[in-house]
Amino acid sequence: MADATMKYLVQVAEGREAAPEEGGAPSAGPAYRCAAGTGGASPPAVPGLESCWDIFRLSVEKYPGNPMMGRREIVDGKAGKYTWVTYKEVYDTVIKVGASIRSCGVNKGGRCGIYGGNSPEWVVSMQACNAHGIYCVPLYDTLGAGAIEFILCHAEVEIAFVEEKKIGEILKTLPNATKFLKTIVSFGKVSPDQKEKVEQNGLSIYSWTEFVLKGDGAEEKYELPPKDKADICTIMYTSGTTGDPKGVLISNKSIITIVSAVDEFLRNSNEQIREDDVYISYLPLAHIFDRVIEEVFIHHGASIGFWRGDVKLLVEDIGELKPTIFCAVPRVLDRIYGGLQDKVSTGGFLKKTLFNVAYKYKQGNMIKGSKHEDAASIFDKLVFTKVKRGLGGRVRVILSGAAPLSNHVEEFLRVVTCSHVLQGYGLTETCAGSFVSLPNNMSMLGTVGPPVPYVEVHLESVPEMGYDALSKESPRGEICIRGDTLFSGYYKREDLTKEVLVDGWFHTGDIGEWQYDGSMKIIDRKKNIFKLSQGEYVAVENLENIFGQAPNVDSIWVYGNSFESCLVAVINPNKQGLERWAGLNGVSGDFASICGDPKAKEFILEELSKTGKDKKLKGFEMIRAVHLEPVLFDMERDLITPTYKKKRPQLLKYYQGIIDDMYKSMK
Repeated sequence: MADATMKYLVQVAEGREAAPEEGGAPSAGPAYRCAAGTGGASPPAVPGLESCWDIFRLSVEKYPGNPMMGRREIVDGKAGKYTWVTYKEVYDTVIKVGASIRSCGVNKGGRCGIYGGNSPEWVVSMQACNAHGIYCVPLYDTLGAGAIEFILCHAEVEIAFVEEKKIGEILKTLPNATKFLKTIVSFGKVSPDQKEKVEQNGLSIYSWTEFVLKGDGAEEKYELPPKDKADICTIMYTSGTTGDPKGVLISNKSIITIVSAVDEFLRNSNEQIREDDVYISYLPLAHIFDRVIEEVFIHHGASIGFWRGDVKLLVEDIGELKPTIFCAVPRVLDRIYGGLQDKVSTGGFLKKTLFNVAYKYKQGNMIKGSKHEDAASIFDKLVFTKVKRGLGGRVRVILSGAAPLSNHVEEFLRVVTCSHVLQGYGLTETCAGSFVSLPNNMSMLGTVGPPVPYVEVHLESVPEMGYDALSKESPRGEICIRGDTLFSGYYKREDLTKEVLVDGWFHTGDIGEWQYDGSMKIIDRKKNIFKLSQGEYVAVENLENIFGQAPNVDSIWVYGNSFESCLVAVINPNKQGLERWAGLNGVSGDFASICGDPKAKEFILEELSKTGKDKKLKGFEMIRAVHLEPVLFDMERDLITPTYKKKRPQLLKYYQGIIDDMYKSMK
């Protein structure tokens, strides 16, 4: 693959050969940046924009009357329309809350925890931290008391803002967390029992109304301190698939750079965030993905509407809010895909035929290079507008992140949603998006696109896995990232920081492959490799990506070890698909019974075998036995992280008996 063909990249440094000494640095490919736009290493300086606080402050000055945050009014138990507060109204509350925080003895560089689902109060608390240079420490809504206590103590949190229904979880951390924690603020009310327990432990607790009033009139007493780009604005703990969460230190500079990068990316794609844009806030604000998107919206004076916190009501909230930009993780988009496929297959012969004709026609034109809006305008009106209405009718960009999106789902949504469907890649340590696929570019299916502006990337060879970053045909290796979006280190873990940050390059642990046009394809994970008893190495994540494309497979965990010669898998089968097969093949019972039927296991194994052969997998890479699990891998059983990554040690512990039985049955 000649570098000249990588049209979306510009080379900024040469590659290097492997160090000759044993244990020396492996070889690395050339370093590249995004070729579009300014092509610079850093965004142009904006006067007055030095911190996250300035992002919000400048928007309040420019768009004081714009609706900033909305939530649905609940009248007699029923959800009504969205009601909004303006940028200026939010600012006034933020100043009061900031003064209240300071009056509790928390000053610049202090730590403030925020625990709960997304809400206007969450954002107000965060902006109050930004105003006073206090580190905002999000606590995962999906983490249990053990992790909450760990973060409160590890980050030395002095004040914690808590969703009303989560106060009980915070109380479980007492008295251990009281070494640093002195004040708790509810986003709602406080019960007498809660007040009593908190005060017994020598702490103060306030309702939201009490805390806002506490700062009323005290604003002038507490001047806003000067803030610098290098200052830390947040310690974001990564969920982690093993061990304790790691505290990722994120600076003002990182957030400002990524916000500028998103703007530049959109400009290069003839898109932009406008002040009349609307975003639905439902992905956790405790994760970097949603945090960055909301910063981008605030930067443009646009509107953020909050969901009610119930996944079953999300579609209804979307219908009422009518967002224009929709961000999602693959699991959400997989559900949308499954629901649409089900509607098509049960819609009767005529509807099904019309849909298939429309799909093939539009898909063909998009592959030939037509923009999605020009590829089949008549079919958009006749057929696909119904799909668009399902997301409120105004969505023009759908962005997927946090985990890989299946090719078939991405292609389907690009065709039927009448929107740009983009896939991004990034980590907490790189301040979210480091790569994003380009709109109206079907050749980028299955990739995460080229690097975003202001980010430099090179691949580093992984010889033990056979990945060569200097290959002329197909450069592959560990993705390494450099630039102003990078984190400042792991809090109190210099040892871990040194492991991943080498000579300014952050080692992601993900294996990527440059494509001919300069987009990146994620193909593997560096650490998810094990040896079978015959000595063959297996890159398990790559196999899961391949077998995950098999029909009727929603999710798959592949397992093997050095004492066994073959692989087994636990699979979440697709409910509709498997029930349809059961009906046609005389297998009766509910979904759980069908999953336990030997014929169903045989059927899924055949599907996996076909997929494996199509992808030219080797014999030792094939799955030899399966267990069909009717319940999706979930956080309740600690099998996945909040971003839906598999927790392999926990999966093994949970399914150990089943794994042992599968291996026994083959002997």
